[in-house]
Amino acid sequence: MRPHRDVGRVVRILVAEVEGSAPREAGAAMVVGPDAFWGTIGGGALELTAISAARSLLAHDGIVEWHRELRSYPLGPALGQCCGGMVRLLYEVGPVGSFAEAAERGARRDQPAGLVVRCVLSGTEPVVVHDRSFTAAWPLSVLRSVRQMLSGERPRQTLLISGGKQGPAFVIEPQPRTPHALYLYGAGHVGRAVVRALEGLPFAITWIDVAESRFPDVLTSGVRRVVSTDPSEVAARAPEGTLHLVMTFSHALDLAIVAAVLARTQAWVGLIGSATKRARFEKRLREAGFAEGMLKQLHCPIGIGIIRGKEPAMIAISVAAQLAAWATDGAGDSAQRIEQNR
Repeated sequence: MRPHRDVGRVVRILVAEVEGSAPREAGAAMVVGPDAFWGTIGGGALELTAISAARSLLAHDGIVEWHRELRSYPLGPALGQCCGGMVRLLYEVGPVGSFAEAAERGARRDQPAGLVVRCVLSGTEPVVVHDRSFTAAWPLSVLRSVRQMLSGERPRQTLLISGGKQGPAFVIEPQPRTPHALYLYGAGHVGRAVVRALEGLPFAITWIDVAESRFPDVLTSGVRRVVSTDPSEVAARAPEGTLHLVMTFSHALDLAIVAAVLARTQAWVGLIGSATKRARFEKRLREAGFAEGMLKQLHCPIGIGIIRGKEPAMIAISVAAQLAAWATDGAGDSAQRIEQNR
């Protein structure tokens, strides 16, 4: 869950470097506000110490926007953690909205994500780099690493480059990808469980149902609620590239939504139900003029075959795993392979 914009100033804590064993990998991050925090860098003594340090920074009104500090933590000697490694954390102070805006600047689903470069020097904004020809007054080691990551010569991963005696350190971090648009039809028990299971995953959810009363009173941050007496019309207007999950209270409504999706786009559409339900839907869709190639877009049953429980939470975990595989591949190949393993 992301912090709301009315939180004010916060501290983002990034695991900038890890040596040896540690609770989380480089790139893990959390955000700390005066009274709450979001995300995790692994819990335990390290996280408690980091939260305390972040709130001390927030208590100093004189700290400038984009204030940054690097702090090192030997986990065994200093914190008594059995991991025994060394972790370097980057603390960054700023308005809550600025972090997402900086990280997502220029991000698009149809192009590779860029890199966010931070100079560990207070008062300087993060820089997002997409082009290998980008130039800046940075140390050669920083420019070389950026170009190698963008060209594929080295993995895109969080990297701390020490400044030594000559200047400040730099942190290179992969830019988060734009979340995949997901339309979820149905706010019943399974729909609610799916929304909970997808929290923290790279999906922007539009949640559709026929009545306001069917939704929970409080929605997860980043979920948009749509009330429509005809969800198939909403499906027909969905942007290209949207994923669709259909799980309403009505088979007739499910069929109308699936038909609306298949009629206009090459979208991935998941339908809750059994192989028997799929066969019945395919028969009716063929009778309505849908070609075999269009029917291949329909995934039913949904989820991964090795998770067979029918409880809402079990279904939700299975579906979340399938969608996570889709998002990892970017084209749904692994989700298709998972379905074939049923």
